[in-house]
Amino acid sequence: MYRFSSVYLDPKGSPIRALYKHLSEPGMISFAGGYPDPQLFDVTGLSAASDRAFENSSACLEYGPTEGTSGLKNALVQLMHERGVLTTPENIIVTTGSQQAFDLVLRVLVEQGDSVFVEQPTYSTNIQAVQAHQAQISAVPVTAEGMDVQALERMLVAASAQGQTPKLLYTIPNFSNPSGATLPVDRRIRLLQLAVQYQFVLAEDDPYGGLRFSGETVPSLMALASQIPGAKDWVVHMSTLSKIVAPGLRVGWAAAPVEILRRCSVAKQTADVGSSPWVQRIAAEYLASGRLNAHLEHICAAYGAKCRALVHGLRHELGEAISFHEPSGGMFVWARLTGDITAAELLTQGIARGVMFVPGEGFQADGVDRFTLRLSFASPSLEEVAQGCRRLGEALVAARAARSKQALPA
Repeated sequence: MYRFSSVYLDPKGSPIRALYKHLSEPGMISFAGGYPDPQLFDVTGLSAASDRAFENSSACLEYGPTEGTSGLKNALVQLMHERGVLTTPENIIVTTGSQQAFDLVLRVLVEQGDSVFVEQPTYSTNIQAVQAHQAQISAVPVTAEGMDVQALERMLVAASAQGQTPKLLYTIPNFSNPSGATLPVDRRIRLLQLAVQYQFVLAEDDPYGGLRFSGETVPSLMALASQIPGAKDWVVHMSTLSKIVAPGLRVGWAAAPVEILRRCSVAKQTADVGSSPWVQRIAAEYLASGRLNAHLEHICAAYGAKCRALVHGLRHELGEAISFHEPSGGMFVWARLTGDITAAELLTQGIARGVMFVPGEGFQADGVDRFTLRLSFASPSLEEVAQGCRRLGEALVAARAARSKQALPA
């Protein structure tokens, strides 16, 4: 009846949001969504920022510039400087979350049939975003230390020989969603060199960089780009306040070369005209208040404790049946079941026992590994983390029993 576009004839939704229907079940413990803990929101600071913002009510309630209000852009420039990136307001566009930033970059750079490289595993929604632009996706493998840059180089050599080098490479170098991995400095430098050599845009997604709870801070790709001739021309840095302040603000941004941002601004005009000036003023007031650093110390300590609790619980309750690497920040543990029970089988039994997670297939461009899973430790309490791990252990026993029962002759 309806003549839908080819991309949306049979669209696949987010594997994470598909699980939301179970959140309302009594006693459900969720390791699924990458939600910040609402108990950790700086409600006092945000409330005061909101009051200050609305003192100029007409500025809050009127349309604002598509690229973002000057107050917030100046605050973001300062935040980026604190993160080692020297930039200017002209190089920043405010977006409705970093998700919109990536969508705008795709809209201005990628056409049907273009080659786009992504990490595997990577953020499921941005796999969907690339697919919606009908690009050809190539998956770069990820190790415990992030993207395998040597594998990437081999892929680029092969693609170049066929005249199919990528237009864009999407990466989450800090505490990646879902792998939790952080790319070391030497790999970052080589990645930047490859971007210059093969002339593809590096879309650096950094929503979790402020959430380090152990180890030393690693400079962003954009910060390192100033050390490599020509690299600044090939990096788009995307970030957000969603994970470090509150997702309800829906405040993100992209820092990029002016020629890219000019086109992103036009693309944003056709999408939403501009992000909410009211919310932008609240965010600007909050950043100007000086409360962010203390808030980050508080939430990093809390997330570090939750991560350690999850790691301990998985080792105690599932033992050698599961393998994973402990992250040094972020919100996620990426794990793999070592036996013949798939993540989907474990999830079925887990939901029946009041615990859920996200199977790993949705974070893969090819979706072939059925034994991986992502667990988020951010939202549950410490007690819920421990109880959730016990339920996962029980679910594994039940999944094995169900598998054995199926194997019995009729």
